[in-house]
Amino acid sequence: MPSSDEYKRQIMQDLAQGDKETLGDVDSSNEYQNFDDFARRSSREERRHLFGQSFHPDRIPSNQMEPELQKAIGQIQPKERDDVAKEFINHFKKRGLSDRDLESQLGLSTHHASRMNTDDVSKLAAFAYHNHPDIFQDVLADQPIIVKFLSNPVVGAALGAIAAKWMGGRK
Repeated sequence: MPSSDEYKRQIMQDLAQGDKETLGDVDSSNEYQNFDDFARRSSREERRHLFGQSFHPDRIPSNQMEPELQKAIGQIQPKERDDVAKEFINHFKKRGLSDRDLESQLGLSTHHASRMNTDDVSKLAAFAYHNHPDIFQDVLADQPIIVKFLSNPVVGAALGAIAAKWMGGRK
């Protein structure tokens, strides 16, 4: 596995050169105007595939991703934050982790998704990112609003790579 610095350099070089990767199973005939358009019109599987390639602890270390998650979750609307929390809780329940177990293990202020604050949802997201990246990627695919507010340069480079992929068919 390359070091974080090597990975950052490679991403920046790829972006500077305009390298575009194509995805065989993603319909590149779709042209998305911006991220909101992509989030609205793309399929869950398309988002899952793109986010799965870019958002993984092997690519972006947890110590860089966790502060960005907290910042991003703090910027989304309370209703959307509730939806994100519910999505994480539902995925964890499928793995045998109850909401009360998560409350205790992560030090959450409540086990009710609709009552969770930004810090609670950030803890759920960080836990998923570090320990269950597949759950994290599934929730991003279902709730792409989080991605819109990520801003760390490494995360930005990953988003740039994603943008190059989904806009690769544009002339």
